Amino acid sequence: MNTRSNGGYVGRFAPSPTGPLHAGSLVAALASCLDARAHHGTWLVRIEDIDEGRSVPGAAGEILDLLHRLGMESDREVVWQSRRKHLYEAAYDRLAGHVYPCGCNRREIADSRLGFAPDGAAIYPGTCRHGLAPGRSPRSLRLRVPEAGADVITFQDRVAGVVTQRLASESGDFVLKRADGYWAYQLAVVVDDAEQGVTDVVRGADLLDSTPRQIFLQRLLNVPTPRYLHVPVVRNANGEKLSKQTGALAVRPGDEEAAVAALRQSAGFLGLEVGEPGSLEAFWRVAVPAWAALHVS
Repeated sequence: MNTRSNGGYVGRFAPSPTGPLHAGSLVAALASCLDARAHHGTWLVRIEDIDEGRSVPGAAGEILDLLHRLGMESDREVVWQSRRKHLYEAAYDRLAGHVYPCGCNRREIADSRLGFAPDGAAIYPGTCRHGLAPGRSPRSLRLRVPEAGADVITFQDRVAGVVTQRLASESGDFVLKRADGYWAYQLAVVVDDAEQGVTDVVRGADLLDSTPRQIFLQRLLNVPTPRYLHVPVVRNANGEKLSKQTGALAVRPGDEEAAVAALRQSAGFLGLEVGEPGSLEAFWRVAVPAWAALHVS
C-alpha cells in the first residue's frame, strides 16, 4: 500500500452510484475539492460501488459527467471499488487472526437490546465471539475489537474537535464481510484510502461515528491515518439527512448559469462568502481562498 512518503496532500470524493448526485452529496464533493485545491494538493474521485446490488446502471457515468460540468475533475484516473476486490481479500488475509465467523441475523442483534451505535447500527453483543452455536452456519465475518479499557479511539477532527469512542460498548465487533458476500464499507474505505495515499478525508458528518472503526482498522493494517474533516449534512424540512431515501432531488444544471447557482448554494451551506460569480471560473477563483480562510491554517 502507498503511504504519504512524498509529503503531499491527497484528498478524495467517493460517491456511491446508487443514483444521481443530490444537494447533500454535492456539498460533500465541493468541500473535499475545495480543501484539496486550497492545499495545492491532489483530488481524487473514487466510485464506491462495492455494494453492487445497490448500484444503479449509468449512475456512475452521470455523477462523473456532473462533476466535470461543475469544474471538478479527478487529478488521477477514477477507480472503482468493484474492480479492487483483490485488495480487500489481501487485507482480510492480514487480519485473519482478528476475524471470526458470525451466524447472527439483524433481528437477533437488534433483539439483544444493547442499543445502537452513534451511526444507528445495532451494537453487536458478541454472540459468536467464542465460536458458532451448534447448528448455526456462518453468515458474515466480524472483526474482534479490544476488550473494554483497551478499546478507546480518540482523534482530532478539523471541525468537530476531539472525538472519542469506546469500540466495545459503542459499536461492538463489526462486520468486514457481509452476509450477502460483499466486503463491508469499513474495510473497503480503509484499504482504498491507504492504497491511494489519501492524506486528508473531507466528508459528511454522518460518517463521523464510523471514523474510530476505520482508525482501528488502519492500526491493525499498519497504514497511515489521514486527517479528517466532517462537514454538516444537508437535511430536509423534516430534519432528516437529505438522501435518495428521503426524496432528495438530483442536481442537474442545464447550463453554466445553473451550474454556478448550484455551486453557490452548496458554498453558502458551507459558510462561504462567494458573492455572485458569473462563471464557473469566477466561482472557483473566489471559493478556494474563501475555504482556505476558514479551514487552512
